[in-house]
Amino acid sequence: WKERGSFLLRVEDTDRQRHVQGSENKISALLRWSGITPDEGPSMGGPCGPYRQSERLELYRKLAERLIETEHAYYCFATRDEVERKQVDARRTGRKVEYDEKLSRRQWEEKLRQDQPYVIRMRVPSTGAVSYNDLVYGHMEFQNYTISDQILIKTDGYPSYHLANVIDDHHMGITHVLRGEEWLSSTPKHVLLYGAFGWAMPAFCHLPLLMNSDGTKLSKRDGHTSVK
Repeated sequence: WKERGSFLLRVEDTDRQRHVQGSENKISALLRWSGITPDEGPSMGGPCGPYRQSERLELYRKLAERLIETEHAYYCFATRDEVERKQVDARRTGRKVEYDEKLSRRQWEEKLRQDQPYVIRMRVPSTGAVSYNDLVYGHMEFQNYTISDQILIKTDGYPSYHLANVIDDHHMGITHVLRGEEWLSSTPKHVLLYGAFGWAMPAFCHLPLLMNSDGTKLSKRDGHTSVK
């Protein structure tokens, strides 16, 4: 209310393995039950639609390809087994995981012509640091060598949370991102993405987690799964 902002209901349904049929209707019903009415969303529309991320795939793909062209991202053709071996080797040596970031354009274009499965990963600089100001934690700084080359587009063509939310927050004019403190370590990736796109960042505010009575994190997958 203080910022006189708008409440947008955005359905983040890009994780198809954990998609639950009917969950969107349950969320809308719970908002009505609690007396919270969105200003924009899937059911009422608005200037920032569509509001389901599964309906915005073309936008994510277009912008991911822009990152490839500007060398802020790359195609990665490593299999699951290869990725696991690379990660084990990196932990053993204390180095950052190296995927397919060194493939030449001719090499990855040939793999694409052969229809080899791939993901698109962000290209994190190996040196330097990323910093930002958190409204709760203050100045935060992370060394680049500790930040992984996050997947942006998965093998099924759907975006990861990191890419979709940065793009949607920008295009929907989100000014403040309030979320649990468990996302503190992921925010440097988002800062890098905003920089790669040349976009202004929203204000970040990371809040303490809600806990169960036994001290474990309150989760929608364990124990009480509804606010009612």
